[in-house]
This record gives sequence, structure tokens and C-alpha cells, in this order.
Amino acid sequence: MAWIFLLIAGLFEVGWVIGMKYSEGFTKIVPSVLMVLALCASFWFLTLAVKSLPLGTSYAVWTGIGAAGGMIAGIILFGESASVMRLASAALIVSGIIGLKLAT
Repeated sequence: MAWIFLLIAGLFEVGWVIGMKYSEGFTKIVPSVLMVLALCASFWFLTLAVKSLPLGTSYAVWTGIGAAGGMIAGIILFGESASVMRLASAALIVSGIIGLKLAT
């Protein structure tokens, strides 16, 4: 169950990162509120995960999901570059997450 909590925490992290862009520096109220809610949910699920998973693994996987997910969201939602180097770098992050899962 802890790995499911960690995955949910990572998805909420992607949500608050996207919300940060849409809030435009906290100048738009609805995206700002949604961003803060997603941030709180992300931390809450992370705390549930670290009850039974190693802290270092949990934090690395959480931030990895956020980094890779944020980059993919940037490409899809905001037209950011999808260069081979960026995609290869995201693949390295994902392979690191898989490696941590296999090692735990």
C-alpha cells in the first residue's frame, strides 16, 4: 500500500507544479487554491508512504515522479521543447525510480 501512496503523492506533486504555472505567481485565485490543495495532498500521501518505506527512497521517487511528470506536462500543456536530450533525461529519471523500487 505504501508504494500506492507514494505514487499518489507523486501525481499530486505533478498537479501542484502545473498549478504553479497556471496560478501566475498567485495572481489567479482558483489555480492558486488548487495548487495549495494539491501540495497538501502530496505531502500527506508522502507521509503515509514514509511510514513503511525508507525515507531516501520515498523522497527520491516522489521528486522523480514530480520532475519527470512536470517535464511531460510542460511539453503537453505548455508547448515546451520535446528534444531528444530532454526525453532521454526524463527516461533516466524514470529508470532511477524503477531501480529504487526494485532495490526496496
